[in-house]
Amino acid sequence: MQTLSSQQILADLVAFDTTSHKSNLALIDYVRDHLAACGVDSRLVMDATGQKANLWATIGPADQPGVILSGHTDTVPVEGQDWASDPYTLTARDGRLYGRGSCDMKGFLACALAAVPDMVARDLARPVHLAFSYDEEVGCVGVIGLLDMLHAKNIRPALCIVGEPTSMQVVIGHKAKRSMRVTVRGRGCHSSLAPQGVNAVDYAARLVVRMQDIAARLASEGGRDLDYDITHSTAHTGIIRGGTALNIVPNLCTLDCEFRVLPQEDADALVQELRDYAQLELEPMMQRIAPEAGIQIDLYAQFPGLETAPDAEVVTLTKRLTGSNGHSKVAFGTEGGRFAQVLGVPTVICGPGAIAQAHKPDEYVELSQLDACDLFLRQLAEWATVAS
Repeated sequence: MQTLSSQQILADLVAFDTTSHKSNLALIDYVRDHLAACGVDSRLVMDATGQKANLWATIGPADQPGVILSGHTDTVPVEGQDWASDPYTLTARDGRLYGRGSCDMKGFLACALAAVPDMVARDLARPVHLAFSYDEEVGCVGVIGLLDMLHAKNIRPALCIVGEPTSMQVVIGHKAKRSMRVTVRGRGCHSSLAPQGVNAVDYAARLVVRMQDIAARLASEGGRDLDYDITHSTAHTGIIRGGTALNIVPNLCTLDCEFRVLPQEDADALVQELRDYAQLELEPMMQRIAPEAGIQIDLYAQFPGLETAPDAEVVTLTKRLTGSNGHSKVAFGTEGGRFAQVLGVPTVICGPGAIAQAHKPDEYVELSQLDACDLFLRQLAEWATVAS
């Protein structure tokens, strides 16, 4: 069995361009081959196109409750970013390893794969499961098929560790997200006849202002959780497109907006509030002039929040293995909420690298972070070796 370091494996993983709109099968084949060389079987759960796959593998006794090591294989694009080196060639500089996905989150995948030979060599009393997914970056949607398979087979691991970049600190919660695409259809005309038309941009702007109003209300009156860096729920509009020329009243405008909501609050109620405003207040005004006008709000991506009890076994264990006494919560989303919701598995987020480096040009993970994760996984293997 060939033993590769986490840095060597990371170099191989970064070389695969697994941007979310592309296939991840070449990387999955690499992972399957690595596991097979270690004597570990793996199972794939494909997407509808057959061009993407989740991977599930178990090391140790499958009939015992164990721990999931969860990570996604997809990355965000590099187009439009100014990189100092090839983003798909892992490049070492000043104690850092640069490359797309090095931090988010192929660094964790590499450490998990590098730990497999040690795990195989042990007589594990509790299994370690690898759950590698696709399409996390577009709403944590790829892992749904894997979770459905595990739920159908009544596979219920005891713990889950999602290796998103937390600088190897223990994170016990994250916010829920609702991503909305709004389509405003008005009636176009010459701008000199503007009152005869319905300006789609104007009505989209009213929706943007309503999102601002909701954001202000959440900040001033909403719930608080001081374990988060942003302690309240948030509302945000990120993209708006509309209009073709100044002398044309635009008949179409689209915007993308989101809610990021504390787990104890109702994200769907906020979506409904925006829909009610569109349907009950804006559409009647639009349709008095143009009956064909209207507003459609599509929920195109969503994931649940995560809220793990501070005294849960997975929290206590992860703190012990990392040597940490504290915990925190994060505003960004992960697949952890889905593992907790679908399988009822107590889940934490803990992995190498800092989220501040993710999605940027010259994304990097520090070598010291890989070393810390390698040590963490060796200690996890020791824990799994001892029967509870």
